[in-house]
Amino acid sequence: MDIIWWLAYVALGGFVGLMAGLLGIGGGGIMVPILTSLFVLQGVPHEHLAHLALGTAMASIIPASTASLLSHHRHKAVRWDIVRFITPGILVGTFLATFIAALIPTRSLAIFFACFMVLMSLQMLANIKPKPNRGLPGPMGVSGVGLGIGGISALVAIGGGSLTVPFLTWCNVKLPRAIGTSAAVGLPIAVAGALGYIINGWSTAGLPSAALGYVYLPAFLLMAPFSILTAPIGAKLAHKLPVALLKRVFAFMLMGLALQMVYAVFTA
Repeated sequence: MDIIWWLAYVALGGFVGLMAGLLGIGGGGIMVPILTSLFVLQGVPHEHLAHLALGTAMASIIPASTASLLSHHRHKAVRWDIVRFITPGILVGTFLATFIAALIPTRSLAIFFACFMVLMSLQMLANIKPKPNRGLPGPMGVSGVGLGIGGISALVAIGGGSLTVPFLTWCNVKLPRAIGTSAAVGLPIAVAGALGYIINGWSTAGLPSAALGYVYLPAFLLMAPFSILTAPIGAKLAHKLPVALLKRVFAFMLMGLALQMVYAVFTA
């Protein structure tokens, strides 16, 4: 593989980590559209573009999710009782959704991804936050919510934070603990999603030789460590830069990347 692609994956991993530390966001919204464009340039067959990007992004979230979980646990910000009840639904929903994704054509997956990212960006721009006006449902209810969060997360390669945090705050969980608990939930999402995409792409013809199912190993191995290295830098910059303004800029960037992904798969 040409050195230019290695450098591109390093740069992407570093940028994702920086944005995660600076704005507290997951990397799927950035990784998936950029990976799709890189795979187009590398000549990956059109029918595998979105699936390979989603699987690689899910695998790349695992190390960052682990680091984030441990950090929040040290600060006693994780509601492990919630994690215990929501994780079964998360695992099942995420894993099964990868089988659904494998059946969906690349263009349809790209459209779904773009629509979700546009909605998420609009929510960031409007700064809409649910009012805490109810308690948590019972164990079965929490697991059911996990099923839905996991399913959507697998289809757009996110750690679930954009869904888990609003749900928990709506259920009167204090924001710091909602964020910490969401970070803990992100790990089973990433693991189940990556495993599902590996299994679904295992015997698929036409994938790059360095792919493990729908996970492209060179991208994963280069992005993951650099995202972890740059995340603390982003966290430090968060105390010095106008984060509210940057979130608005980032929201527009997410929309642009999502639309660019749709353009890439429709013109490849």
